[in-house]
Amino acid sequence: MRDSIRLQAALAAALALGGTARADEGMWLYTSPPTQQIRERYGFDITQDWLDHLMKASVRFNSGGSGSFVSEDGLVLSNHHVGADALQKLSSEKNNYLRDGFHARSHAEEVRCVDLELNVLQSIEDVTAKVNAAVAAGASAESAFKARRAAMAEIEKDSLAKTGLRSDVVTLYQGGAYHLYRFKKYTDVRLVFAPEQQAAFFGGDPDNFEYPRYDLDVCFFRVYEDGKPARVPHWLKWSANGAAPGELTFVSGHPGRTSRLLTVAELEHLRDNQFPYTLELLKRREVLLNSWSQRSAENMRRAKDDLFGVQNSRKARDGGHAGLYDPAIMGAKLAAERAFKARLEGRAEFADALAAYETIERVTREVRPMALRHRLLEGANGFACDSFSIARRLLRAADEFPKPNGDRLREFTEAGRESFELSLFSEQPIHEDLEILLLADSLTFLAEKLGHADTAVQAVLAGKSPRARASELVRGTRVREVAVRRRLYKEGAAAVTVTKDPMIELARAVDGEARELRRKLEALDESKRQAYAAISKARFALDGPKSYPDATFTLRLAYGTVKGYEEDGRPVPAMTTLSGMYERAAGMEYRPPFDLPKRWLDRRKSVKGTVPFNFVGTHDIIGGNSGSPVVNRAGEFVGIIFDGNIQSLVLDFAFEEEKARSLSVHSAGILEALRSVYRADGLVRELLRGRGKG
Repeated sequence: MRDSIRLQAALAAALALGGTARADEGMWLYTSPPTQQIRERYGFDITQDWLDHLMKASVRFNSGGSGSFVSEDGLVLSNHHVGADALQKLSSEKNNYLRDGFHARSHAEEVRCVDLELNVLQSIEDVTAKVNAAVAAGASAESAFKARRAAMAEIEKDSLAKTGLRSDVVTLYQGGAYHLYRFKKYTDVRLVFAPEQQAAFFGGDPDNFEYPRYDLDVCFFRVYEDGKPARVPHWLKWSANGAAPGELTFVSGHPGRTSRLLTVAELEHLRDNQFPYTLELLKRREVLLNSWSQRSAENMRRAKDDLFGVQNSRKARDGGHAGLYDPAIMGAKLAAERAFKARLEGRAEFADALAAYETIERVTREVRPMALRHRLLEGANGFACDSFSIARRLLRAADEFPKPNGDRLREFTEAGRESFELSLFSEQPIHEDLEILLLADSLTFLAEKLGHADTAVQAVLAGKSPRARASELVRGTRVREVAVRRRLYKEGAAAVTVTKDPMIELARAVDGEARELRRKLEALDESKRQAYAAISKARFALDGPKSYPDATFTLRLAYGTVKGYEEDGRPVPAMTTLSGMYERAAGMEYRPPFDLPKRWLDRRKSVKGTVPFNFVGTHDIIGGNSGSPVVNRAGEFVGIIFDGNIQSLVLDFAFEEEKARSLSVHSAGILEALRSVYRADGLVRELLRGRGKG
């Protein structure tokens, strides 16, 4: 009980400060690092050279997740669960790389990934003035959105033409700022090493988001240019000793999304509407995939990555949702909002910011009645299978690409065309039986939510049961054939119409309403964006640049110390060891998911059990940080983020340092596993010397 009271007090005190970062808080922009806070707290000065090197050694996985270069020959390290999508797509009934692992002992044995794109940030430019200048004073929300979209598209297109780099305009502070991020893109990415999933995810779902942990959650890739390993100028030197308890360390990664700057009205909408819907959908999908997986070993292989993703998302959102019911969090959010409003009262220069709260509350009410149909139709929750996704992209590509660049939907702008085509023409295996299962269930969900008599439901089902309709659509479509996709994409709207492919026709049947819902919600979002911009402007004027924006799956810097915590009156150590994994397995009588791969058991005597394996720290992280490098003051690699503990799930909404912890794999533990268990001597030499294997 005393622990709960202390936690609530810590959260309330933190939130009441109204956005200014405390302690080890913050997912900081590389253009606005927390140099003063780190100097005052730890006596360490971050230099621009240090930042530039870490930035260009950090890698974003376009499939979701982070990584880093760890040798000059383009060797990239991320998590096994980040690489799982690539592993799944490379696997077959004969070679199950996701389950059994993979090890290329030479460059010639490295296997090219199906459709993996890696991005490395090269530069950041503030384009806020350019984006805002495109919006005429007094413009309607819809006109303002179109003007802003066109300006962003042109900035991206011009940047791509001038630099050849992937160029994305990123919205920060919910519309308070716009930055242009330029990335070097790698699409020839090859698998080098992955452990067995049972070693990477030891303890399975029961231990997920828990601690102590004993996971070798790592996966190595290599980027190639012109058919040869890329020579990269920025890579992280490997620390054989790794992180030490109490040590200041930094995390450079790509946190996906946080909601810390949202108003109370929006948080209440998340709590009462969006989270319950999302959790219902996830739990339904989890039961479906789990049941189907139990029917055969091949079913289990095919659904493994999807099931893991659903289970992970469900557990994370359960924790986040619970946080929105916590009076410590919501009460402190409300108190902080009232305190900030009080600072704005009576000051004419902040009248727009004060009115913005009412705008956001009004828009949130207007969104609510449209949200369900938008999620089901435009969000495609009612058509959850790869075949529909491909069909919709073909249909919309034919409609969007002939338009002027600035008038297109954001995902079809010229700057993103190469990435769009890489995904569209992916050779990933798509399994007909799994497609039917997923589509049948999602069509049932669509009918349940909208009602069988709904006009959209009637048009989609076409007089058939969800199962019969799904079977007809999946068996009848040809969009899963890459050659067909290429032809339709090249020939455009006429070919897409003439083909009469049943899945494309399904996409066409709902496209009108889906686009209209999107148009309305984008206009409402523009109103919110302008409101948040006014709030951000007022906050900057009052407090200066002391805050960081919500996460946007772009590169951020976090910092903290390697530090344990207390739970239920007992100290939780900062680190676990390799021997602890064996003890945990024995204590659970080697029952799944606490069983160990055979080679781990066979080579136990050669493993140095005292070597650190996993560790926790006070770093401020969230989903998307998975695979982020942890570095020391010298910029050396000392660990890799792979999770957070259960107490960290509130970090979506508020920072908490007393118990919330990042979880990492220790650099020394990785080396010991590679040496003693996998006998990957060439890989170890490359990590320690920074040289290739050739």
